[in-house]
Amino acid sequence: MAVMAACKRVGQFGPNSYSWMIGGGVSRFEGLVVSPTIPPSAIRLLASPTLFSQWRHCSQLVKSNGKRLFLIDTLALVRRLEAEGLPSKQAEAITAAMTEVLNDSLENVSLSVVSKFEMQKELHFSVPQHENEKLRNDIEKMRSELRHEIDKVTAGQRLDLNLERGRIRDELSNQSAGTSNLTNKLDREIHALKAHLEAAKYDLIKYCIGTLVSISAVGLAVVRVLL
Repeated sequence: MAVMAACKRVGQFGPNSYSWMIGGGVSRFEGLVVSPTIPPSAIRLLASPTLFSQWRHCSQLVKSNGKRLFLIDTLALVRRLEAEGLPSKQAEAITAAMTEVLNDSLENVSLSVVSKFEMQKELHFSVPQHENEKLRNDIEKMRSELRHEIDKVTAGQRLDLNLERGRIRDELSNQSAGTSNLTNKLDREIHALKAHLEAAKYDLIKYCIGTLVSISAVGLAVVRVLL
């Protein structure tokens, strides 16, 4: 029970109850509460800043997210605790608890770092995506406005063209009517002129016949007088 209490006590402090200097080999573990079954010398050993600097042989590898390797000499720690008067099982349990706390803390830190990286990556990609979406919306809006303007101009030009076509049709109709009236008038004038010429021709023939008759009568009268 004392071992379990010590393990729980170690696990309650989490990553804030100790600090590790990875790569330098120096560590500090704080926050342990003295248990009636753990000698004070063992507690001082656990809190000693020079404890982990004496580890030379690695008996366990602690992996954080499978990317980093942290070397911990658990065997030396167990032997040191036993040398301070702790039973072998309690020393191993405390060492296992410390290793488990370190594993959990490093895993939490790694997950936190990965989460921040993913968040920054997502933010990095979401900003251009948002800008692209905004540009796409602006382009669609400009395209709609341009299409509306083109439709408006096309409708205006079509209306003007239809009006111009109708005006030209009316002018052609008026010109056709004027041409028809002029043609009819010319035809009437021509017919009138022909009739006048015919009348003049009849008068000329009549005058010619009268003149010939008169000349003939005068000639007969002269001949009769001479004879």
